[in-house]
Amino acid sequence: MSSPTFADLGVPSNIYQALDARGISSPFAIQAVTIADALAGRDVCGRAPTGSGKTLAFGIPLVASVGRADPRRPRGLVLAPTRELAEQIRTEIRSFAGKVRVGVVYGGVGYGPQLKALRDGIDILVACPGRLEDLIEQGAVDLRDVDRVVLDEADRMADMGFMPAVRRLLDQTAKVRQTVLFSATLDGDIAKLTRDYQNDPVRHEVGDETPDIAAATHLFWNVGKTERVDLAAKAVAAAWPAIIFCRTRHGADRLAKQLERSDIKAAAIHGGRSQSQRTRALADFSNSRVHALVATDVAARGIHVDRVAAVIHFDPPEDHKAYVHRSGRTARAGEGGVVISLVQPDQKKDVRRLQRDIGLEQLVTTADLALVCSLTTGDKTLAAPQDRPQRREGRNNDRSADHQSRRNRSQGNRHNSQKRSENSRSGNGAGNRQGGPKRNGKPNSRGGDSGASSSSHPKGGNQKHGGQKTGGKGQGQKTNGPRSSAPRHGAKPGQRRNGKPSNTRRNAA
Repeated sequence: MSSPTFADLGVPSNIYQALDARGISSPFAIQAVTIADALAGRDVCGRAPTGSGKTLAFGIPLVASVGRADPRRPRGLVLAPTRELAEQIRTEIRSFAGKVRVGVVYGGVGYGPQLKALRDGIDILVACPGRLEDLIEQGAVDLRDVDRVVLDEADRMADMGFMPAVRRLLDQTAKVRQTVLFSATLDGDIAKLTRDYQNDPVRHEVGDETPDIAAATHLFWNVGKTERVDLAAKAVAAAWPAIIFCRTRHGADRLAKQLERSDIKAAAIHGGRSQSQRTRALADFSNSRVHALVATDVAARGIHVDRVAAVIHFDPPEDHKAYVHRSGRTARAGEGGVVISLVQPDQKKDVRRLQRDIGLEQLVTTADLALVCSLTTGDKTLAAPQDRPQRREGRNNDRSADHQSRRNRSQGNRHNSQKRSENSRSGNGAGNRQGGPKRNGKPNSRGGDSGASSSSHPKGGNQKHGGQKTGGKGQGQKTNGPRSSAPRHGAKPGQRRNGKPSNTRRNAA
């Protein structure tokens, strides 16, 4: 039996035509089993792995059925655990939403654009719980008209401590509403949420409990603490784009810089970076402008990028759940991938326990980069890391030649300036052509320039913004006393009177 099409599932023609224009013609498994029920208005409780197509599974019915919203009163609400995931959901839904207005609110950015969008009216609001509660307290948004609610990655929101906020937000929505919930697990807090906020939900489960790790090849490599950076760089060179996990923000920043010195283009993403920095890092990674994204666990919860060739556990995960979540960034949507754990000698016991909890039985072996190359193809849309040093050498040669050219021009200008100064002193009138009177036997320079002759400034004489020289003499007059060490009025701190940086400033830099 052939799989159904979007049209077979009852998806409106304007939506499936927009999807078809993007090359999306056949629904994934989770979409095939949930879209029809969601379009019929039923509450849906879905379990599916990361990367299985859940955004379209809830986004299509939401766009097809949501009503027109008044200012500050959205009709559809999607709650997500992280900024990155919220932004990706908004982008995905807008790609086929047509005239349906889709907006997003999350923390880490200014309130202005979000407040304006709410005033203009948003039909479907994608939000992180924290920022949404802030906006509600400000009176900027009211949820009483929300009759379509989606909870995406509900298990992640529970893990991150958002469940009380989620419950408070749900209590403010319309009493009669459709509630759709997607999660990688449906037990514990998620089961309670389903019991309290869903009405006779239809339950759909797709894939295994841990499909993220089943689809990837898992390697555990012996490595000394001082060898980890070098081995991580070589692993990225063999399989990229890659996501590397560190435990701390400082560790992620440090590793990103160390990889750059090994000719691996890397970007760090963690909670200590601004939202614009996180967005730019994720965009550069998604567009293959960097080889590796170095992330902490919390920030990585919002990373949903296709075709990640490798995941590298630079620091060990906190527990087996963190290992599954990290590893799920690769081998998504039916593609393969490799997961590499860098195991230090004192960590082998913990690794054996982690493998036992997950159900893995791989040995801890020496590094095998050839195996990694054979397992992955990666996205080679920019120069491979091993090719970059040669290109850099070419750029350095170009810069060296350009520097030599500028130095030659500077020497020529100095020579011409000295000739003009000699002509001036020999009385050929070079200084009198400006029509100014002579003072102390010296020709007055052009208006506003320093009064020193060209011979006082070997690099070209007149200065455009020169002022009066120190020592109390008037403009156009040379000082007779010793030169003051104080900076000329208007000079920048750490800068000499002739414009050159001081030794202090140079050393500080």
